[in-house]
Amino acid sequence: MSYYDVDAILTDAQKIPCHFTLAVPGLGHLDASSTPTLKASTPLSLPLWLAETVALNSPTPPKPVLSLDLPEALSPAVIAALKASPTSVDLRAQAPYFFALAARLLALFDDEPMLAVLQDAFKKRSREIVDHASNVGGRSGGGG
Repeated sequence: MSYYDVDAILTDAQKIPCHFTLAVPGLGHLDASSTPTLKASTPLSLPLWLAETVALNSPTPPKPVLSLDLPEALSPAVIAALKASPTSVDLRAQAPYFFALAARLLALFDDEPMLAVLQDAFKKRSREIVDHASNVGGRSGGGG
């Protein structure tokens, strides 16, 4: 995706659950706290671009400043539903740019079983779209 790609920009803007592993002075406003210091383990939702940048560019290699969590769109329940019936899950309700978000997060998390489920779901959903597009009046009984 290019830098000016609207889909990439909107994917980057999706909120990701995360938490700081250290207390961070001056960021207490991020969780609507009355204290100026953001406490360690405070759950937050940050845009993907910011969470990814902070998590990957931590100055302390043994312990990152920010720990990313999987969003609800990639929860075990959604993955199980995709495994059972990839074409019946409303992915747009999970995340507007579901597969773009999943691709970005899987590059960070390196979860092979989830990758296999998502690849299978993408293939089956693509096949169904092609089938519907090439059979305009076929199975539905409508004229086209």
